[in-house]
Amino acid sequence: PTMAHSKAHLVLENFIGGKFLPCSSYIDSYNPSTGDVYCSVPDSGKEEVEAAVKAAKDAFPVWSSKSPLERSQILNKLADLIEHDLEAFAQAESKDQGKTIMFARTVDIPRAVYNFRFFASSILHHTTECTEMATMGCVHYTSRAPVGVAGLISPWNLPLYLLTWKIAPAIACGNTVVAKPSEMTSVTAWMMCKLLDKAGVPHGVVNMVFGTGTKAGEALVCHPDVPLISFTGSTLTAQRIMEKSAPHCKRLSLELGGKNPAIVFDDANLTQCIPTTLRSSFANQGEICLCTSRIFVQRGIYSEFLKRFVAEAKKWKVGNPSDPTVDMGALISKEHLEKVRSYVKKAQAEGARVLCGEGVDSLALPTGYEKGYFMLPTVIAEVKDESCCMQEEIFGPVTCVVAFDTEEEVIKRANSVKYGLAATVWSSNVGRVHRVAQRLQSGLVWTNCWLVRDLNLPFGGMKASGIGREGAKDSYEFFTEVKTITIKH
Repeated sequence: PTMAHSKAHLVLENFIGGKFLPCSSYIDSYNPSTGDVYCSVPDSGKEEVEAAVKAAKDAFPVWSSKSPLERSQILNKLADLIEHDLEAFAQAESKDQGKTIMFARTVDIPRAVYNFRFFASSILHHTTECTEMATMGCVHYTSRAPVGVAGLISPWNLPLYLLTWKIAPAIACGNTVVAKPSEMTSVTAWMMCKLLDKAGVPHGVVNMVFGTGTKAGEALVCHPDVPLISFTGSTLTAQRIMEKSAPHCKRLSLELGGKNPAIVFDDANLTQCIPTTLRSSFANQGEICLCTSRIFVQRGIYSEFLKRFVAEAKKWKVGNPSDPTVDMGALISKEHLEKVRSYVKKAQAEGARVLCGEGVDSLALPTGYEKGYFMLPTVIAEVKDESCCMQEEIFGPVTCVVAFDTEEEVIKRANSVKYGLAATVWSSNVGRVHRVAQRLQSGLVWTNCWLVRDLNLPFGGMKASGIGREGAKDSYEFFTEVKTITIKH
């Protein structure tokens, strides 16, 4: 794409060493709710990454020698500035990503603000270990130091929320960063760069390089001076990151996909379970790695659950994301919409029943939004466990509901996928809740709720859902290097 049409819309620039720098080529970014191009994003590569890594390296000695309290004050200031512009950030996130304005306003941007505040606070409370060996006359203690330049690659589903979940702990610990947001949703990251100076973040501490995974992401992962990579995205991309990092022995934190089960036992409280499971299936258009895409319902309540669940799903309003009464916005891209739809077609071809949504109900869109990437909440029943719809991450507003008989059987079936990120269990039997939670191969298990997070606690997945954990202690351990020191006296 040439620069000719740039007058009409937003043109983003890379932020390197405290300056906004133009790029030699750009990529079109679309507004998912209209299908129109709405901004130009730098198509960065080796050269831009090289410059950003150099800026981050140069900034490291000064930033890493600041006290945790000094860094904490700067993080808090940045949080205040984002919060002050919350509405502008929410509008931009909704327009760029397709999510509803309500979701951006109540989830994405407040969480981005909280990410900075949380790590600004937690960085002040980490302590190191010390042991004494009286017989040897020795004392051992540990000290922790920042690692260096952190490469951070974040996805398009919760753009600022997941980017700040990486930037905050990385810089709180004294590292400097080169971040690459998704080329499909770069606007809020660029807006945040405009606030860094005012917050007192020294030049070069946070560098933002925009572009694709294959060009900019690859250059960052392959750079010899970037010892850590934190990535959130697909398992496929993660495999490539591991291969490219191997020659450099980089430390990796990978938060990948999920095929998350909800298990509804016959003693579940359906008045709580149904609205929460609708949210866990369809919130943010189903584009959250923690979304529920396999619902196992005990046979005794299966037909009642299905009837009520489908009736409620049909009430969800899909349309213009900036309309505050809308429940679901547009999917991220035309290609992604096609991919999600193809799973529904496959399910039908395999003999499953599509009870509502895609291909069953018609979607009336408001004027101006007819070309947007919208899809109705879709519920599929009678899907076989081995179907790709039950095995692969769809990452859209599609959920499969199947029946089960026994606790033993459902645990086995819930565990029979390659992923292991999150699970939800619905039951009023405390003993059962604990038993099932213990046996699910899942990094997170919610019972009788969904997406209730304490940022102190480890976040991450098992199996193909990733490597490592993030949270107060876990992020601190990832973003620092530990040293054991022994003194003989």
